[in-house]
Amino acid sequence: MATLYIDNRPYDVKEGKNLLETCLTLGFDLPYFCWHPAMGSVGACRQCAIKIFKDENDTAGRLVMSCMEPVGKETRISLDHPDAEKFRKSVIEWLMTNHPHDCAVCDEGGSCHLQDMTVMTGHNYRRFEFPKRTYVNQYLGPLINHEMNRCIQCYRCVRFYKDYAGGKDLDVYAAHNHVYFGREKDGILESEFSGNLAEICPTGVFTDKTLKQHYSRKWDFTFAPSVCQHCSLGCNIIAGERYGELRQITSRYNGDVNGYFICDRGRFGYEAANSVDRIYQPALKEENVSLNQEYIINDIAALLSTSNCVGIGSPRASLESNFALQQLVGNGNYYSGWSDEEHRLNKAALNILQNRTAEIVSLKQIEQYDSILILGEDLTNTAPMAALTVRQAVRKKPVENAQQNINLATWHDAALREYIQQRHSDLFILHPHSTKLDEIATQVSYSTPHEIAAKGFTIAAAIDATADQVIDQIATSLLNAQKPLIITGTSLFNEPLLAAAEAIVKALKKRGKQPGIFITQADCNSMGLAMMNVPPLSSAFSKLSDSTLIILETDLYRNLSTEKADEIMNLPKRIIVFDHIKSTTSEKADIKVPVGMFSEADGTIVNNEGRAQRFFQVFVPKNEWLKESWRWLSLLKALKDGKAIDENLSISNIQSTLVEALPQFRGIEDAALSEDFRLNGQKVPRAPHRYSGRTAMLSNENVSEPKPPQDIDSPMSFTMEGYRGIPPSSVTPFFWSPGWNSVQSINKFQIEIGGPLHDGNPGVRLVNSNSSITPIDFEQKTEKISLKEFEWQLVPVYHIFGSEELSAKAPAIAELTPKPYLGLNQYSLAKLNLQENDMATIEHHGRAYQLPVRLRAEINNEVALILFGLPQTAFFVKPVIIKIRPASNGITNNNSKHE
Repeated sequence: MATLYIDNRPYDVKEGKNLLETCLTLGFDLPYFCWHPAMGSVGACRQCAIKIFKDENDTAGRLVMSCMEPVGKETRISLDHPDAEKFRKSVIEWLMTNHPHDCAVCDEGGSCHLQDMTVMTGHNYRRFEFPKRTYVNQYLGPLINHEMNRCIQCYRCVRFYKDYAGGKDLDVYAAHNHVYFGREKDGILESEFSGNLAEICPTGVFTDKTLKQHYSRKWDFTFAPSVCQHCSLGCNIIAGERYGELRQITSRYNGDVNGYFICDRGRFGYEAANSVDRIYQPALKEENVSLNQEYIINDIAALLSTSNCVGIGSPRASLESNFALQQLVGNGNYYSGWSDEEHRLNKAALNILQNRTAEIVSLKQIEQYDSILILGEDLTNTAPMAALTVRQAVRKKPVENAQQNINLATWHDAALREYIQQRHSDLFILHPHSTKLDEIATQVSYSTPHEIAAKGFTIAAAIDATADQVIDQIATSLLNAQKPLIITGTSLFNEPLLAAAEAIVKALKKRGKQPGIFITQADCNSMGLAMMNVPPLSSAFSKLSDSTLIILETDLYRNLSTEKADEIMNLPKRIIVFDHIKSTTSEKADIKVPVGMFSEADGTIVNNEGRAQRFFQVFVPKNEWLKESWRWLSLLKALKDGKAIDENLSISNIQSTLVEALPQFRGIEDAALSEDFRLNGQKVPRAPHRYSGRTAMLSNENVSEPKPPQDIDSPMSFTMEGYRGIPPSSVTPFFWSPGWNSVQSINKFQIEIGGPLHDGNPGVRLVNSNSSITPIDFEQKTEKISLKEFEWQLVPVYHIFGSEELSAKAPAIAELTPKPYLGLNQYSLAKLNLQENDMATIEHHGRAYQLPVRLRAEINNEVALILFGLPQTAFFVKPVIIKIRPASNGITNNNSKHE
């Protein structure tokens, strides 16, 4: 510890931090622009100037930039010294000389860091009377808007985009005070994390273009803390609503998960909530039937009472909804909705975590590991934020060396990057095709999925102390590392890959290492569904005949072959689908019941590391059908059992029943505060205290302000009235503090800068050691697959935009979704006598599908690549052996079907 004197008052602080973050941690308001807690200091803006003194006798002192000055054993500074205040005021006056007077029309108005810092420094009058410098703005794609005239040259954008996220196409051009931040020419930003520019930029240069279509000021939003639904990582987000419509997603700080950032799929996939494919009204196949809510619910309840009921759950539905369906149909009639392959994969992932073979690593903890092996995952496209975290992890060893060799602080970003250059920690990638992380990898190998698994077992054998084998480079690195990490996942549908990952961490453990394991999965609640220990779909066939089948928030045609899905859909007497988005499954249902999406519902999901996290309803939709699935299913159970309907059923009621029936979920009730929690007798408001227009918005219906909706599921209110201080982290709907209207206000909510929130980061880890669990019997078939003439292994390629079901419905995401293709290497193209962009015919199970071919020079001769999850490639649901031939006239393209 060190002693820091601020204006002659002593404080005990951590040594080694810089003065700016130390002062912010202590609660002082000190202006800054270029510094960012995740990216360190470069001293570019000169806005955080303070006076520093040699000792108590020094009265003159000297001006320093607090972001570039370390905390010593005994440091004396002044924040309020007239010289420092005058300097800061002059700096911002110069920064503002060319800034336009456009706060009233700027998208950042009211949530602008520049506005906050201008007020904080006392600059309130412009003396500059000359023509302002102007720029031409660029088209940067459908996600980000560019308004270069507002730039104050803080360099944050390029530091994040290039240095932190590894982007190549955004840079700074020219010099001095006439610089330009953008691309070399107009074009779509290529980084999967470009949306963070809207939060990184302290002004309105880079803003959310999707918000511009239905813009609202920050203070006019209704907010709620939420969890991203578009992959298994569980990144924390803030969802914003206006006029009964989801309009914005921003990052929500969680020091254990996503930190300060989110990926573009998580930020812009929200438009699926407003999609034309939303299900807003119930639908019945019978004609001339009333769609009255009471009629439909009573009709469904009658069906459930008079016939055998079978339920199919979903990895994209909440724990509460899956459990409510299980309770409705009975334990023996509830199934996971997964194919046998997916079921085994997800159970295997759970088994590895529960056996605690290795340390279960959270997303943010990846940064602490100094040798990483990625087995069969394209993280940039399947779990994007994990890829961003790996980029930070590879700096671990070089940064430690800089600290030891030249005593360079970790926050000294510019000097560190100059010293490190291209050096990085060890990163090894084994994958069928190239990935964006290859550029920072120590070694990359392209093989078939089974060959990758075989290589994994070879590495495990080499690490094993008793193995009589030569230790290869990967094994050597993992053994020499202080903290080795194995990353794998389920995207290649290959069980031996998971077995190989487990074998490696077991071998490392045997050699006295403390390895970590990080396993990605397909959907936001894949781990939660796996923890329910329910059988796969194949077990349901014997019970489906003449039954009433209830399908919860899933598309069977996305997970199964067409034949299997058709077989399931043709067996029941009646099919009822509860979902919020149209799908092939919902369109075939006898009864289709709309339900709320994450923005219209409360629920709990469990991420890939077993962390249970709550998402909260942002607003109460006018459509009375848009309720949580668990609320409808609980109502049906009461009607079926002839019990009184609980009009005040809350999420805590169903959670207590869930924990009693499934003890493995004990702890989910602690993932958020109960609905009875109050602060000074008040609820936590979802809307800022400056919220406006709640009467005017409804004036076309009623000039009298209606009573606000009541929230029986959380300690939050749907109004701006309530507790004005900092609420507990699990129910913090937005970040705001007096004088801090922008996202930079997060510093007021943290124990220390970059550390946990005041009452801890949200979420509860559920997966614990379980010695009684039955080990999964992995099929360790890693031998070479035998292929006939003109046969290839079809392997999935994932794309951040388009491969995920819900985000693909967002217009901006759809615009960036790539066109489908068949990837082949030069050998395969020559063998088929094809040129790039020629059409090829894929033959599988007696069907033919046509796709253009694209050269993928890096892949194995036996591998063919296909984009996963697109409607045109929906026939692909798992790796298969296919025949390929050049397309010929007369071939029917059946690529709208599934296989």
